[in-house]
Amino acid sequence: MSPVKYVAALLLAASLPAAAQSRQETLLNTNWKFTKGDQPDGAKPELNDAQWQTVRIPHDWAISGPFDGKNDLQAVKIEQNNEQQATLKAGRTGGLPFIGVGWYRRQLAVPALGPGGQAVLLFDGAMSNAHVYINGKEAIFWPYGYNSFSVDITPYLRASGPNTLAVRLENFSEASRWYPGAGLYRNVHLITTKGPHIPVWGTYLTTPTVTPASATVKLQTKVQATAGTRALRLQTDIRDAAGKVVASTTTPLPASGSEFSQRFAVKAPRLWSPETPVLYTAESKLYAGEALQDTYQTRFGIRSFKFEAGKGFSLNGQPRKFRGVCNHHDLGPLGSAVNKAALRHQLALLKEMGCDAIRTSHNMPAPELVSLCDEMGFMLMVESFDEWKSPKVKNGYSQYFDQWSEKDLVNMVHRDRNHPSVIMWSIGNEVPDQSTPEGPAIAKRLQDIVHREDPTRPVTAGMDRFDDDFKYGFAKVLDIPSFNYKPHRYAEAIGKLPQGFLLGSETASTVSSRGVYKFPVVLAKDKKYPDNQSSSYDLEACNWSQTPDEEFVAQDDLPYVAGEFVWTGFDYLGEPTPYDESWPSHSSLFGMFDLAGQPKDRYYLYRSRWNTAKPTVHLLPHWTWPGREGQTTPVFCYTNYPSAELFVNGKSQGRQTKSPAATPQARYRLEWNDAKYEAGTIKVVAYDAQGKPAGTDEIHTAGAPDHIRLVADRAKLSADGEDLAYVTARVEDAQGNLCPDATNQLHFTVSGAGRFRAVGNGDATCLEPFQEPQMHAFGGQLVAIVQAGETAGAVQLQATAAGLKNGVIDLKISK
Repeated sequence: MSPVKYVAALLLAASLPAAAQSRQETLLNTNWKFTKGDQPDGAKPELNDAQWQTVRIPHDWAISGPFDGKNDLQAVKIEQNNEQQATLKAGRTGGLPFIGVGWYRRQLAVPALGPGGQAVLLFDGAMSNAHVYINGKEAIFWPYGYNSFSVDITPYLRASGPNTLAVRLENFSEASRWYPGAGLYRNVHLITTKGPHIPVWGTYLTTPTVTPASATVKLQTKVQATAGTRALRLQTDIRDAAGKVVASTTTPLPASGSEFSQRFAVKAPRLWSPETPVLYTAESKLYAGEALQDTYQTRFGIRSFKFEAGKGFSLNGQPRKFRGVCNHHDLGPLGSAVNKAALRHQLALLKEMGCDAIRTSHNMPAPELVSLCDEMGFMLMVESFDEWKSPKVKNGYSQYFDQWSEKDLVNMVHRDRNHPSVIMWSIGNEVPDQSTPEGPAIAKRLQDIVHREDPTRPVTAGMDRFDDDFKYGFAKVLDIPSFNYKPHRYAEAIGKLPQGFLLGSETASTVSSRGVYKFPVVLAKDKKYPDNQSSSYDLEACNWSQTPDEEFVAQDDLPYVAGEFVWTGFDYLGEPTPYDESWPSHSSLFGMFDLAGQPKDRYYLYRSRWNTAKPTVHLLPHWTWPGREGQTTPVFCYTNYPSAELFVNGKSQGRQTKSPAATPQARYRLEWNDAKYEAGTIKVVAYDAQGKPAGTDEIHTAGAPDHIRLVADRAKLSADGEDLAYVTARVEDAQGNLCPDATNQLHFTVSGAGRFRAVGNGDATCLEPFQEPQMHAFGGQLVAIVQAGETAGAVQLQATAAGLKNGVIDLKISK
């Protein structure tokens, strides 16, 4: 079969409209009233909602808890985990009270529209089963909580006087496999136009040809206009990142409106990639006669890519493998309510690790994430569904699939198809339909829908039923055959696949708790401990998964493997494997970062492999083990150097060298498995390929806790009411060593031009609320989140704890 080639320089798709003569876009994030529980009269304009809670959107009504193992208690058999019988799962969806009905209401000020005017509401996501009412009349129903949708509310508006917007949302029990969140957790926009205009997601931009000398840009634009409108024309300028016009054209349009195509040539294009995320903007101006009617901006990037048999993936002509992670949508202590600063914080951490790709598991992402990936340089696999016709959970997407799957796919593709970060679409994850004769036909139907709406990108799905995927022909249907947790079968797969390449769509699923180390140190599957934690020696996985090293071997040795997406970048609420039957345990242990965004040891293992531009030398475990004197306490080093020597209190423990011929772990880690604990200092000296000392790391035995040290990820914030600073609070001894066993309760006070937002310690067993300004340290640390106000000024965070010297840090907020 000939190579599947996709040359598309697309594109940034949200295609956000700019201010223009007739267009107004308002973010509806204030003055909302909220109540939980059904309200039979909730849609009626005359309802008195004065006693309802006043909230700001985005809003997650469930994240404030309290945690309780009885919330969404599920007696289920998880086939994906190879379970043979149903058991009671307490924390599968995070142990938070997200089930039930919530109502949101607000007054809606709509400017005078005039003849041909239109008012549209755009919901970036609403969890879930959204019924939208204007003045008591239902304008739209959209069940899938992860998808964006819009509705023309013009027919429901009053000719004069106030309008009332009401939204009813309902989450059902056993409707998810992780914490879905609850409420209007993404942004809501009001878009008004007064005449001919470009509608929501009204542009589609591709680059059919890309060469170093020139790129062809094709822009298709939809125009809505009423009969009798004066002759229209569409003037579009292509601007580079500096705002300079690099191409331009004007197209006369029929007055009735329709869809129109324009072509441009951009000379010597600067290509988008994770290393050079260069963006262009197509600015389209719609005129009726000489009167400007609308201005619409489509941000995009120019790049080309392809998947080839025997070779895998290349971007802009350069072969590469995806260094990707899978991520769920929640933001840890912030819950599912989207916050751009929180997303940027996560992406910055992933970038430093060397990550260049994200799979939006297992649903459509927030548009802010997609835009940030364009700007910061991440390739995206945008995913749609976790279920098709065959259910995984009782009230999952399978109940909507027949009626809604095409609508959901169309919205997903239309919203995001202009983004350069989007490299592929995923139509599903581990769907049980793989094991049915009908599965391949369903896959083809969904793939055909996506191709119809966007012929420029390939389609994939995460497959976990290897034998059935070939028995029924499922794997042969997909543009990109992607496998979950099958590195040991890649060689077998390639002999059966007509595509000639494959992808690791979900890999590793190693479990670990930050700063927790268990003895003896051995490779283990489904290992459980009385404290509901997993060891940070990174040798523990699930019965269906692997440690990172097994996947590394397959990625390095098999050129036809196009890369991997590790499960997961960050811990997330829900799926506390292997402790989903043991409360308290409310969040996953799969992440390279814990729920508070603090790196685990595994972060450094991936950094040593992925971030080739910077040195990595990292020792583990901590070296404070009273009572283990003289006992075997293995020491590992994660480094991108080939060898290193370990010293315990100055005494050499020998030099270790990575060995491709040994175990997978010995190929990627340096291990001193016979090291004995004695209080003091461990130090490692790493050597480069020429045998010269190249880097060091050392850890000291900690004394008694003495003080709190605060370290912020950034010192300056924007006065927009949304910006965030993540401040790590460390319990240290008098010499500044982290006290790894410290569990002091820390209290936080914020003064000045900001406010306390949330706190997290990364402990999956901790039931303390994120929203209260105190929490016990875990592994000697936790993270407090400070939110900027809307005025410039100084803000101070103070941390106190009984018996410890206070920690204080000053931040600056500016316009």
